[in-house]
Amino acid sequence: MSTWNHRRLFAVGAAGALLAGTVAAHPASAEPGDGADVKVTVDIEEIRQPGVLALSVAGDSVALSENGSTLLVRQFTGSLPTVTVTDTRTADEVPDDASWAVLGSATDFVGGAGQTPIGAGHLGWKPRLVDGGDSGLVTEGEEVRTVLDEPTQPGNNVGLVDQELLVSSFDSGATAGDAYSVNADLFLRTPADVAAGAYTSTLTLSLFE
Repeated sequence: MSTWNHRRLFAVGAAGALLAGTVAAHPASAEPGDGADVKVTVDIEEIRQPGVLALSVAGDSVALSENGSTLLVRQFTGSLPTVTVTDTRTADEVPDDASWAVLGSATDFVGGAGQTPIGAGHLGWKPRLVDGGDSGLVTEGEEVRTVLDEPTQPGNNVGLVDQELLVSSFDSGATAGDAYSVNADLFLRTPADVAAGAYTSTLTLSLFE
């Protein structure tokens, strides 16, 4: 081998050794612990339940007490617990031309010791609107007198035998989205010779639309 070729091989070998040393001294890799964050978002809408028309009563019993009796008629009075009609619907959820009403009817008063029952016709009421809202479209029912009374309107001395109007709205769409409340003066009128003892009746209130 010539002296020139020997020197060239030596130079190439030396350069290769130097290059290998350079790669080993500077590795091309990321530092441990390096990373990147990805933000994840979601927009969850509130579940919307359809509105409802509902009835609630502030109590489940009334005790009548004697008040205003005469020699011929004994009278027992009390107050109906406040009745609330709540309508959480929107106007769009209300059927066209809809109206709602709360009606009431009572059973006969049954004696706890076997007394002769007192017919439901002896129980009357006078509804009183507590909160009818601002629309003027919610109104209380008329007074219902008992069978012992003279009528103040044609046929209103029948007592709470059948479904009698407590409160109503003639336009459900216009009164939707609010709550309305009503109570009533209750009065039981019996003959003066009614048998003594405890009596019980059930007054049922129903909401219709």
